Amino acid sequence: MSPEQLRNKFPWINTEGVALASYGLENEGWFDPWSLLQGLRRKVQSMGVLFCQGEVTRFVSSSDRMETPSGEEVILKKIHEVHVKVDHSQEYQPVECAIVVNTAGAWSGQIAELAGIGKGPPGTLQGTKLPVEPRKRYVYLWHCPQGPGLEAPLLADPSGAYFRRDGLGNNYLGGCSPTAEEEPDPGNLEVDHDFFQDKVWPLLAQRVPAFETLKVKSAWAGYYDYNTFDQNGVVGPHPLVVNMYFATGFSGHGLQQAPAVGRAVAEMVLEGHFQTIDLSPFLFSRFYLGEKAQEHCII
Repeated sequence: MSPEQLRNKFPWINTEGVALASYGLENEGWFDPWSLLQGLRRKVQSMGVLFCQGEVTRFVSSSDRMETPSGEEVILKKIHEVHVKVDHSQEYQPVECAIVVNTAGAWSGQIAELAGIGKGPPGTLQGTKLPVEPRKRYVYLWHCPQGPGLEAPLLADPSGAYFRRDGLGNNYLGGCSPTAEEEPDPGNLEVDHDFFQDKVWPLLAQRVPAFETLKVKSAWAGYYDYNTFDQNGVVGPHPLVVNMYFATGFSGHGLQQAPAVGRAVAEMVLEGHFQTIDLSPFLFSRFYLGEKAQEHCII
């Protein structure tokens, strides 16, 4: 859409600085992430999946040495048992396993390290870490009777700010990722309200002048499973820990991509290769090879 088309469609948008806008007319939109997550969980529980709440503390594995065609010796590991420390207990539960899928989100890098991933010499495949870590992000909810109203779509601004309507009562939610210099301490989930006042609100009010009169009602913080290499997902098996598979590192896009990723990992586990969609660019080996699958649209 041209700036003029954008103004005609959404008169409440200030088109200053906009050369082109993209508006999805079908097969796009937004959903409530928590509701979708609970729906997926309840469905798989009805199909026999057992959820056990606890913390993985150790992997028990066996090792085999092999030599690559170039003469380099590598160690292949296979996990046989996972030790899980159950909540509200000092004891661990040993869980025998044939397959481990690392979907630990922001903490999947720590889980990989427990399995010995990245523990080898620097510059080798054995020494290549899973580059996923927690990054704290804020979501703010505000009220604005003069706001865009029911016609407001999910809007992502070139500045990095975003918002969408929340319900039918002139409420909106949104935020903006901090710069590298502004990264907050991920050690807690306290909300920085000054960040909204100083960084987010000016961007929102510049694009939607009606938001100059907004009033913040609530806010919360959560974690991105942030892939520091290329901000994109890691899908499929580890080349050396042969029965650990990854579905992590989506840097804020995880639930959007979850149905396709779940299917892809299932295909890899059952068939040994991707079938429906070739997700080879997202294999772990790209970290060792230095081949980025860069995701630029992280908000």
